[in-house]
Amino acid sequence: MSRSADQYLNRELSWLAFNQRVLDLASKQEVPLLERVKFLAITASNLDEFFKVRVGGLTLALQNKVESVEITGLTVNEQLNAITSRVQQMNSDQANVLLRHLLPGLEENGIHRLQHEQLNEQQKAVVEEIFDNEIASVVAPIMIERGQQFPLLSSAKQCICVRIKNDSSRSVGHLDDAKLADERFAVISLGSALRRFIKLPQESGHAFMLLEDVVGQFLHKLFPEQEILEWVPFRITRNADIALNDDLMHDLLLGMTAMLEARKVSEIIRVEVDSGASDSLLQFLRETTNASDRQLYRIEGPLDLVALFELAEINGYSKLKDEPWPAKPSSEFLDSPNVFETIAAGDRILLHPYQQYDPVINFLRAAAEDPDVIAIKQTLYRSSRNSTIVDALAAAAANGKQVTAIVELKARFDEARNILGAKRLEQAGVDVIYGVQGLKTHAKLCIAVRRESRGIQRYVHFGTGNYNESTAKLYSDVSYFTNNEQLGADAVMFFNAITGLSVPQPLQLLAAAPIDLKDTLLNLIQVEIENAKQNGTSAINAKVNSLVDKQIIDALYDASAAGVKIRLNVRGICCLKPGVPGLSENIEVVSIVDRLLEHSRIIHFDHGGNNLVYISSADWMGRNLNRRAELLVPIEDKACSQMLLSVLTGYFKDNVRANRLTADGEYVPVATDGEPFRIQQHLYQQVCDQYAAFANPKATVFKAHRGESA
Repeated sequence: MSRSADQYLNRELSWLAFNQRVLDLASKQEVPLLERVKFLAITASNLDEFFKVRVGGLTLALQNKVESVEITGLTVNEQLNAITSRVQQMNSDQANVLLRHLLPGLEENGIHRLQHEQLNEQQKAVVEEIFDNEIASVVAPIMIERGQQFPLLSSAKQCICVRIKNDSSRSVGHLDDAKLADERFAVISLGSALRRFIKLPQESGHAFMLLEDVVGQFLHKLFPEQEILEWVPFRITRNADIALNDDLMHDLLLGMTAMLEARKVSEIIRVEVDSGASDSLLQFLRETTNASDRQLYRIEGPLDLVALFELAEINGYSKLKDEPWPAKPSSEFLDSPNVFETIAAGDRILLHPYQQYDPVINFLRAAAEDPDVIAIKQTLYRSSRNSTIVDALAAAAANGKQVTAIVELKARFDEARNILGAKRLEQAGVDVIYGVQGLKTHAKLCIAVRRESRGIQRYVHFGTGNYNESTAKLYSDVSYFTNNEQLGADAVMFFNAITGLSVPQPLQLLAAAPIDLKDTLLNLIQVEIENAKQNGTSAINAKVNSLVDKQIIDALYDASAAGVKIRLNVRGICCLKPGVPGLSENIEVVSIVDRLLEHSRIIHFDHGGNNLVYISSADWMGRNLNRRAELLVPIEDKACSQMLLSVLTGYFKDNVRANRLTADGEYVPVATDGEPFRIQQHLYQQVCDQYAAFANPKATVFKAHRGESA
């Protein structure tokens, strides 16, 4: 069925709506103050990446006169205009939260941002000493005259632009504008080596000055005997959406290294400047950066709010932070010291970060050390710094195992780290494959092949999250361990098809993108449609991070029209319009943004009462379903599937951190009916109770069964 463009929501505006939901948490009084500061930093970091990638890609499309294939029919130029308008409002909201809520709140709690005129004599002496001994040795003012090329400034780094009264004895080049002949400009990059928050001595509490305020105070030392007319902070953002044609790249490692270098000199797509900048200084920045009016953003208050992460982590203010949620051990893996015996005894599900990531790491370490393990096959999309996963793979190779790793070099913004990890693995004797031409390998898969008395056994870990010990503490994800014979066979076949660059043979249980994962989802949706038409039981419940793919959306619209009840928990982008009469009145969409980043993908189909439950590495986006190597994993073990179904159901009960998507694309808080229910808190309390019962069985209360007459 052909559908009109107004039946969908724009991807870019939907993402900005997600970032607004994160920003909203920075405004909630019930959220601890330093956690609110952190949420503001997250929104700034998100916005930086959005410009580098999404706006960068749209800018290239506009320059290359690419016709829009966007789901709502907006042209590239219309999307950029809409983004500009929405981001200007978001910038205003960020400034309002910081200047009128967070900074005053910090002040009340003894955390003071000071200006030079507020310093006492001791503090003034400390600041000047820091400037003379540290800052002045690092920064390098660059004088720029009109017509000169703008210096090669790093993307998203804080800078200062200085307007200086021109000495008539100095040559100023060929200037047509007489007014500009009276002034010159200099740029100072503050880089990343200097501390953004300059801590100052104070009898009690915590006092600091921002780096740019310190530099501004002592500009006369950088420009002696010159009249400073004005100085303002500014920041540029460069396009990071630089395509690499790996079909033509014979050495992908060299190609990725070259691409990282290219990002440093790519086109400027955003210029942020302090709102107090004069027209003269703005004109200078426009001309030297070639920024259009649409690309120039005037910001009230400090720039580069990503730096607030540092402030959010200051010591001594635990009362202004969330109560810690230390991850709990899994009793199933504590019961037996042998991880392979534990998995062989039954499939296992872990919920991270509520439960420790240690079983995943120990699985790799055991495979590296166990003399019966003969091979390890592993995918790595985003690894952590000093990765213990990489350590285990290297140790396994040193111990004579056959170790093969698929390291995805094209994982955006983690390319450099993955390149270093790949080189280290190669040096250790691991066979390293750099993914598939034209695809990103995004599947989360580790296979340990073990020789046992019953024959060759395959122990498999499937995940929804990356093999990254750092993000495993912050992202809500699912781990699934199994010794299932068919899943193991499918996993090996999928892995070998990637490493052998061959056409994979049909898989029995797993579905893989870009081969049949989308078709599998569409077929499962169609089954629900047929069951609904025959008055059978039908339902779809899904938790994904993004819903963009038009075919999937249209299939869900068809299911809604057939009477299938559909509940979707979509953390970020959602291009589907729920609750539209005649189109999607049976579809509910909610989004949960809380202290942990929701990252797991859990999918349930009623399937005539048979309750099919899956986990997946793939979101419902064209890139995941068509241009990535992904997996959809059925959870056939009864206990595991029931557990995940219970977790998934809980995500639709949240009335504390959940927002409901309306048909017009707005998000409104879910109505609080009855007792407050917060799914992340509920899941953490659940694993705490489970571990407490395991660690202290004597605390269990025994209750006798009584007769009905009692």
